[in-house]
Formats: sequence, C-alpha cells, structure tokens
Amino acid sequence: MSTLLRSTTALARLTARRCSASAARFARDESGVLAVPAIVFIFLMLMVGGIGIDLMWMERDRTRLQYTLDRAVLAAADLDQPLPAEEVVEDYLIKAGLGEYYTAPEVSPPQLGYKSVKASINTTYDTTYLHLAGVDELPLVASARAEEAIGAVEISMVLDISGSMSSNDRLNNLKIAARSFIDQITASTDTSNLSISIVPYATQVNAGEALLGKFTNADFDGLTKDEWNYSHCINFIKDQFSKHTLNSDEPMERTAHFDTFTYSEGPITFPVCPTRDGSQILPLSNDAAELKAHINKLTAAGNTSIDIGMKWGSALLDPSVRNVVAALADDGVIDSEFAARPTDYGSGDALKIIILMSDGENTNQYMLNPSRRTGMSDVWYNASEDRYSVYHSNGTKNYYWPHNGTWNSEPYGNGMIETCDWVYSGYSWNYSCSETDQLGTAVQLTYPELFAQASLAYIAEYIYTYSSSAWSDWFYAGRYFHNRVAKDQHTKHICDITKDQGVMVYAVGFEAPRNGTRVLKDCASSPAHFFDVDGLEISDAFSSIATSIRQLRLTQ
Repeated sequence: MSTLLRSTTALARLTARRCSASAARFARDESGVLAVPAIVFIFLMLMVGGIGIDLMWMERDRTRLQYTLDRAVLAAADLDQPLPAEEVVEDYLIKAGLGEYYTAPEVSPPQLGYKSVKASINTTYDTTYLHLAGVDELPLVASARAEEAIGAVEISMVLDISGSMSSNDRLNNLKIAARSFIDQITASTDTSNLSISIVPYATQVNAGEALLGKFTNADFDGLTKDEWNYSHCINFIKDQFSKHTLNSDEPMERTAHFDTFTYSEGPITFPVCPTRDGSQILPLSNDAAELKAHINKLTAAGNTSIDIGMKWGSALLDPSVRNVVAALADDGVIDSEFAARPTDYGSGDALKIIILMSDGENTNQYMLNPSRRTGMSDVWYNASEDRYSVYHSNGTKNYYWPHNGTWNSEPYGNGMIETCDWVYSGYSWNYSCSETDQLGTAVQLTYPELFAQASLAYIAEYIYTYSSSAWSDWFYAGRYFHNRVAKDQHTKHICDITKDQGVMVYAVGFEAPRNGTRVLKDCASSPAHFFDVDGLEISDAFSSIATSIRQLRLTQ
C-alpha cells in the first residue's frame, strides 16, 4: 500500500469528497464569469494611469529644461555679455539643478554687431510606471536659439553747436556722450546695415560743398560757383518745414555769407552760415573712427536754429534724397554701400531715428537784406595796403578814405598822391610837394565780396564813418530775421511730419531753458523719448538711447 492509503482517515476522505464537489459546483456556476475581465481591466487602468503620470512628469521636466535653456541663450547672446556663451549656458543649467544635461551650444562666428547662440539638449527621461510595460525611458528634447541683431538702421544725430554750448563745459560733455554713443551703437549693430549722419547746427546748418552741390537749384541769385562759393547753407521757407521731402531739384535760396555777430574784418570771423572745420554735415557713415573724429572737431558759436537742424536731420532719412546720396557715393564722398539709402518708409525691419539735442531754445535766424545779396557795392578795397574807399556823390571829390578821413577824386591806389614836407636846402628850409603813385590797386567790391571781407558792424563803424546813419543803413537795415515764435512753429511742423512717416525721434534737453525744453519734449516721439539732463547726465541719456535702439529677440 502506498503511504497515502495507510495515512488516510475517514475525515480526510470526507474532506476530499467535499472539495471535489465544491469545485464541480463552481465549474457549473456562471455567476463569476466577469471576474477575470475585471482583473484585466483594473490592471489596464493602472497601466494607463502610470503612462499619464510618467508623461506628466516628463513634460514637467521638459518645460523646466526649456525655460532654463531659453533664459540661458538669451543671456549668452547679449552683446554686452563678457563671458563665453558656453560658460553662460552651463551656469544657468547648473544653478537650476540641470547641469547633468549640459551640452556645448552652437555660437555664431565673431561678427561685429551680431551674435547668435543655439543650445540643444537631447536626453531621456527614466520612467517610473512604464517600465512595467517594458518602456524604461522616453526621449526628452529641448532647443533654443537667440540672437542680438538689428535690420537697417539710419540715424541722424542733430547736435547743437551754438555759442551757449561753450558754457559750463557743455560741448565737452556732449562730445564724450556722442562718442560713447557711437561706440555702443557700432558695437551692437551689424554695421553693414548702419548709417549715421551728424548734423551740427547753430544759427544755420552748414550742409557742406559736396552735399549742397547735389541740389541743383540751390541758388544764390543766379551767381555761378566761380562767382559765389563762400558758404553752404539754405534759407528754408515756411512751407518747406511742412514737408518731409527735400528733392534735389527743389528751388532753394542759399544763405548769404555775412557776419552780424562781430567787428571782424579781413575776413569775417563768424558768418551766419558757419564755415569752420567740423561745422558741416557728415552724411551717412558707419566708420566709428570717422564719426568720432568729426564729433571731436565741433566748436561752439552762433545762435540756435533747432528747426533748421531738424529739417536737415529729417531730410537725410527721407527717400527723396536717395539720388543725392547715390551721387555722393559715385563721387566717393560716402561709401558705395549707402547708394540705395535712405530706405523707403516702412520697409522691412528698418529703423529711422533722429537724436535731437539742444542746450537752448530757438533764437533769431538772420538773413541779409535781399537788395544787397548781389551787385556792385560802393566800397573799393586795396588789398596790398588794406585800405578801403567809399564812393559817394560829393561834388568833385567823391571817394571817402576812412583810414585818414579825407575825400579824394579816386579810390586809394588808383591815382597819384601828393606828398608835401619842409626840406632843408641852400642853407634854408623850403616847403616842397611832389606826386607819387598811390601804392597798390583799389578794386570795386561786389556785395558778396564786401560781406565776406567785413562784418556788418565793421562796415558801419569803420568804413562808412562819414555817415551819421551808418548803423541804421548797414547793420539794422542790412539784415532781417526770423524770431523765436516763428522758428518754434517751424520746429513743430517738421517734427510732426517726420514722426508721421514712422521716424523715431529722441530729444535731449541739455540744461535747456523752459521754452526750449517744451519744444524738444513736443518734438520727441513720446515722453519716454525725451531726456532732460544736466552735466554728465547727458552720457546716461545717450547710453539709454543706444540701448533702446538695439533689439534682442528670441528667434526660436
């Protein structure tokens, strides 16, 4: 017998029979048919829930990684960032607790005014629940790219060089600020897309011979270049301040070359249209050294014409002068890369910007009496002897010699001169006279020649000394002017029409009086574009303007 049979008892056999009967009944009972599907369904629910949890946690980590990477490349692409891009990106990830994911970013080759940084991370996320289904990891990818760059930028720097700029070290502070601005803007902008024009202004704006020569109808009462080429300013009329255009064939009156400020002579010292080195417009340049050298040459003298400075600054951004710019490029005056500028308004991402700076307010703008712009004057000049003569109908002797206050029959230098003196001869003194040629030659001066030679005050005080009305005739009646009220209106009109074209205007009031501050603030594109500064604060203003011009954008 088997061991089982020997050990079997009646109770055991009874229990076995009962279990067998229960199993048979369970097999025949259909009430538990859903148990297996229910167990399978619960298992699937747990699996799907696990997948959702894993995906949610993975997306949380990916979002955190992407956000950190975005911030990292933005900081790394900043042109003011002194650290290598690799260090910046790694530092951001480490401080976010994500240093394990760092891979070296792609950095654009060194290029002036442009920087691009791209960082990508391709890693995996270790699953918590999905591994039950045989999925141990999921791909985790993040990518970001940032660049600091800007499209075409056209800037007019309209800078006050009036006489008041010599006070309180203003001109020197302006030069420091302007040079720093040039450094910042050329260092943070692709200079192949950058052009800067410097427009110094005082009583007038010296356009310069090359620039003004491209405006074919800039006329001085019909005189040719050989007959009149003293200075290069324009007397804009009221209607021209209501237009943003300045066509090359537009009729324009050139400013007379005369001095109403000093007693200067041989030649005049401070003509209304400045001719001193550095006073002329420097058109369209992206050469930092050239721009800063021009700024260094600025000197202060004259009244203040914000309206004329703004007119020229606006014109050099207007497409109407494109043929003028192209002609300057053909002559080699400016770089050929600017031949197609100014760009059209609203073209692409181009920026047109005016920086208008003044320490004052509009003051009188002087023009010469129209009747004395051309023709022959009554003044003769003997250059070798520096002697003037004035013709005036006075009987037989019609020429006044101001150097000795006498009337004579000819201008000094064009006749004989009698010399009389006591001569000792034959043991006695005898009074003797003799005639000799007057030294030098007198030439009748045209009005342009006269006013280039002597200021209005000098003419009234030292040449027409015989006339009791000399000051009235030659100083006060010799000129007329536009006053502050008229020029404030001119400024408003040119500022408004320029801003209407989409030009951004920054205005800097540098220790300016109340009225000047009001005019500048009204000209600015918005209150945020106006700066009211004193002393060295002007550098902060120009730096803020340079920073706002730069565009930093996340491109991917």
